[in-house]
Amino acid sequence: MDWKQIYQSRLTTAEEAVKEVKSGDAIIPSHAAAEPKHIINALLSRKDELEGVEIWQGLNIGDAPYARPEYAGHFINVSFFLGKNNRKCIQSGQGEFVPIHFYAQPRAIREGRIKCDVAMISCTPPDENGYVNMGTSCDQTRVCIEKARVSIAQVNKNVPRVCGDTLIHVSEIDHFVEYDEDLYEIPLIESDPISEKIGSNIAGLIKDGDTLQMGQGKIPNAILKFLADKRDLGIHTEVFSDNLIPLIQSGVVNGSRKTINKGKIVATFIQGTKDVYRFVNNNNMICLKPVDYTNDVGVIAQNDNMVAINSALEVDLMGQVVADSIGHKTFSGVGGQLDFLRGAEQSKNGRPIIALPATAKNGTVSRIVAGFKPGTPVTTTRQDVHYVVTEYGVAYLYGRPIRERARLLIEIAAPQFRAQLEEDFFNYYRSMAD
Repeated sequence: MDWKQIYQSRLTTAEEAVKEVKSGDAIIPSHAAAEPKHIINALLSRKDELEGVEIWQGLNIGDAPYARPEYAGHFINVSFFLGKNNRKCIQSGQGEFVPIHFYAQPRAIREGRIKCDVAMISCTPPDENGYVNMGTSCDQTRVCIEKARVSIAQVNKNVPRVCGDTLIHVSEIDHFVEYDEDLYEIPLIESDPISEKIGSNIAGLIKDGDTLQMGQGKIPNAILKFLADKRDLGIHTEVFSDNLIPLIQSGVVNGSRKTINKGKIVATFIQGTKDVYRFVNNNNMICLKPVDYTNDVGVIAQNDNMVAINSALEVDLMGQVVADSIGHKTFSGVGGQLDFLRGAEQSKNGRPIIALPATAKNGTVSRIVAGFKPGTPVTTTRQDVHYVVTEYGVAYLYGRPIRERARLLIEIAAPQFRAQLEEDFFNYYRSMAD
């Protein structure tokens, strides 16, 4: 059969396709914005027929209906990275959290450590050669298709055709469901005065010709406001979103000095508004790669002048970073923070940066702390941390002893907490000597 016959023979409805799911199966849907809503909703309609079906996912930016209490026992949400709509489910014990580096997920799936019985993806209609495009989620889509007992693709005309390692032949997918719907979106996040001060401090560390990694949020958006005078910046990142578009259109980001993938913006997934989905559609500058390429420390390090900018919830006075938990409660996930910090560390002239506001809760709580609460897991170890940036300045910790690290970090803490931090750290050192 030619590809058109294969496609037609595998075309079905969502209701028919999800009959392939059995109790106890593990399902991995496309990541983030690419989660196929229509297929998921059809699956949920089988609630009373199914028990213990696991839905594994990375960052959830969608509705996460399967995380609601009424689906407990029928569907188990297993998450690598919590979002606002499945956080309560995971924290309550209805779901499960898996701490794992983003780059390591495809290998875990390939080796069977993470089971994938059913892959559910979003894709474009097939092209003239019989290939669908996986659109905004490249990260681990291919390995899921390869390992799954059954694969189901929602063919959606709103999925952009994104360049890179994004093509799958129709013969590789078991069922196709044609259904058009909007992709999940993340609204533009406005910066604030504190974020802009942090952004200004970070921009002072960025030089012409650097290659950047940054995510979404107030601080990344604020950084970009201070880069208009830079030249020939490159991008090798995890997620691509709206915030970079103005710098690309102005020519500040062109990738002309990158040491690998010259001229290309390399990422593993895309999320944002409809504007970014339109921007990436058939845009040859955008190059999506699997996450075990984009987040591989060795690949990241091949980019000379790599600047990795990652956020934190807390930093202690030794330089340890907590980015995914508040106390013992999981808040988000590990993601690719350590991947990129270590890649930037090993890059020629690389700069690994941790950025955070100095306070939380309207200035009543310091994010720079003498020590973490008992049970708090450390996201990034003290030996991996080079630069820490707040609105009060930059602390460069690389190669510095503990007491000097504490002094540098106290200098960029909020002024109202500095005396207490000094006292707490003195008491910490005195207790070590006793």
